[in-house]
Amino acid sequence: MTSFDSSPQLNVWRALLALAVVFVMLATTGWTAVRHQRGVDTPLQSALNAWDHGRINGHALPSHDDSPTRLGHFFASLTPHQRGRLAIRYPLAVGNMNGAPVTLRYRANRIALDQEREVEQERMHDQRLSSAGHSDAQQRMRRFALLADPDRKILAFDPMGSGRVAEVFGDLDRAQRVSVVVPGVDTNVLTFQRTFRQYSAPVGMARSLYAAEREKSPRTRTAVIAWADYTAPAGLGVDAATAMRADDGAVRLNAMLRGLPGGSPVALYCHSYGSVVCGVAAHGLPSRVSDIAVAGSPGMRTQSAAGLHTHARVWAMRDKDDWIQDVPYMELGGLGHGADPVSSDFGARVVSAGDAKGHAGYFEPGTESLRNFAEIGTGSYRSVLCADSDQDCRKGFSGDVSA
Repeated sequence: MTSFDSSPQLNVWRALLALAVVFVMLATTGWTAVRHQRGVDTPLQSALNAWDHGRINGHALPSHDDSPTRLGHFFASLTPHQRGRLAIRYPLAVGNMNGAPVTLRYRANRIALDQEREVEQERMHDQRLSSAGHSDAQQRMRRFALLADPDRKILAFDPMGSGRVAEVFGDLDRAQRVSVVVPGVDTNVLTFQRTFRQYSAPVGMARSLYAAEREKSPRTRTAVIAWADYTAPAGLGVDAATAMRADDGAVRLNAMLRGLPGGSPVALYCHSYGSVVCGVAAHGLPSRVSDIAVAGSPGMRTQSAAGLHTHARVWAMRDKDDWIQDVPYMELGGLGHGADPVSSDFGARVVSAGDAKGHAGYFEPGTESLRNFAEIGTGSYRSVLCADSDQDCRKGFSGDVSA
């Protein structure tokens, strides 16, 4: 929930929780009907369908939803020229295919972004659109052009609706430790990067964390992923108060993690509603995920860290000025997200968030919150600063395990 910094929005949460029973009673009528409507194919789905019917050198292509391991073996069996042909022919499919070489995904997504930029450029001059539609097309066209820069490493891209995207900072193939930033509400292709309040957006968060990790442990090869490849809730409405978006996000997050190259440890940094996504995903995380760190969390859809059913260490922080602390930490009729992760009963390792600058400021340079993130990301666990209420957050570590 990165775009709200004031308490008036909390009234929405209280009202939604108060109406929980009503929503449960309506579960078999309007709300359920809307949730289960089947829409037309998206550009990405159309691209994947085309891939599934495609051939190379007379042989059928593997299914796009094969395991990342099998897809990895398929791409490894091809020549560089053949891989390049597939990226050109099926850019959206290859760019989002877990198991495809990451450098090929970067190339494919640059092609897809250029194609979608041209689509938006045409929409800018479509007389059937309103002025607001023209403005939206212009903003998307500019965003796609920025993302298509050859220096950027776009791991995933979907232009449908508000858009989904993921970007890599560092060398993912050679990384000894990988960090993944999972953001909260109002995250889409247009808010993926900001000039004003840059550290409240996924790109700013990831860049800041990458710089902090490199400063903490220069010899450790790190990579950070700004992962906004799920449809986040828009505002603090029903979607934000339920796990509806988190359920799909968790599936996508776990699929991405299983498609990462190598076997180096992975740490998740889950901000606000992103911690709901991580909580739902926790029980299915691959074994290489060593840590889950949540900041400004409304809950993780469980009453305790043990309830996440994960082997990963669970860390939690909250700034003293973060308005999220006033959200009711409960779950009733599907609304609300469970217990407070920084409470003593929850069982997470509670760490300091000093100088975090409220709900949207956990990745601000110079803050204790960012420093703690970097310590966790580089495996420097003995250097983590505990919160005053939890001086045992480093318990069980006899030394740092950074590469």
